[in-house]
Amino acid sequence: MQIPSPLQKLDLPLFNQKEIEVWVKRDDLIHDEISGNKWRKLKYNIQKYKEGNYKALLTFGGAYSNHILATAKVGFDFGINTIGIIRGEEHLPLNPTLQKAVALGMELKYVSRSDYREKHTKPFTDKLIKDLGNIYIVPEGGGNIEGVLGCKNIVEEIEQDFDYILTDCGTGATLAGIGLALKKHQKAIGIPVLKGGGFIEKEVYNFYSQIDNATQFLAQIDLKTAYHFGGYAKHKPALLDFMRTFYKQTNIKTDPIYTGKLFYGFMDLVENDYFPNHSKIIVVHTGGLQGIEGFEKRYKLSIYS
Repeated sequence: MQIPSPLQKLDLPLFNQKEIEVWVKRDDLIHDEISGNKWRKLKYNIQKYKEGNYKALLTFGGAYSNHILATAKVGFDFGINTIGIIRGEEHLPLNPTLQKAVALGMELKYVSRSDYREKHTKPFTDKLIKDLGNIYIVPEGGGNIEGVLGCKNIVEEIEQDFDYILTDCGTGATLAGIGLALKKHQKAIGIPVLKGGGFIEKEVYNFYSQIDNATQFLAQIDLKTAYHFGGYAKHKPALLDFMRTFYKQTNIKTDPIYTGKLFYGFMDLVENDYFPNHSKIIVVHTGGLQGIEGFEKRYKLSIYS
C-alpha cells in the first residue's frame, strides 16, 4: 500500500497560458483494489471494528461500487467477515466488481431499490442487526465521521503549500475531511457526480456539527454542481472523449463515474478563468479505476483501447 500517495505535477499548455501550477494527488496509486479515498474512509472504521466484539462488517453499495470491492479486500486482508447489501436484484453472471468481492469472501445480500433508500434509517439497521447479529455497519461509501477523519489525512500528507484543492463528491465525506485540514488561505472545491449535488453542502454541515469547532471550515468549501453529466453513473460522449484526451496528455486514467467528471470540471474551470493567476492547485485522484471494466461491459464500449 503506497502511503503517502505521490504528488504528480501536470505541465499542460493551458496551465502555462493561465499562469497556474497544478499537481495531482495520486490516491489511485495507493492500492489496486483499495484505492483512493476508499482506503482512507475505511481505515478508522476498521480500527473501530477491531475495538469491538463484532462478528462481521456490513456496508452498502451498487452493483459496480468501488466501496464494496474495497471493503471486501480489506476484510480479506484483515481476516474480517464482510457483508455487502447491494442495491437492486441479483443479475447472473455477476459483473467483474461483484465477482471479485465474492472471491474475496464477501457475502452479498440484495434489496429492492425502494428498501435500499431506507438504508440510513434506524428501523432498517435495527432489522439488519436482528437478522445478522452483532455487526459493525459502515454507511454507503464510508460516509461517516470515521471516513471523514480518514480523508483529512489527504491534506495532512501534502507538504507543499497550495491555494485550491479539488475532489469529486458522492457522499460529501471526502470533501468534509479535506476541509478539516485546510489553512486559512486555502479553499476546497467539490465536484458532485450526482444530479442535484447541492445537497452535499448539508451533508458536510452534518458531519461538521459532530466535530468540535469544525463548522468554521464551511466558509472555505465550495461546490460546482454542473458536471454530473446527467446523474450518478450517467455519461455522455463528451465525457468519454475528454477522458481519452486527458489520458493521452497526462498518462493518467480516470473513470466515468467519479474522476472523469472531476477532471472535466476542473479543466472547464481553468478554461473559464476561475482560478487567479499564480494559483497553486491540487486535484485529488480518488481512484475508482476498477469500475471501468464493468462500465465497459454494461455499455458495450471501450474507453481506452
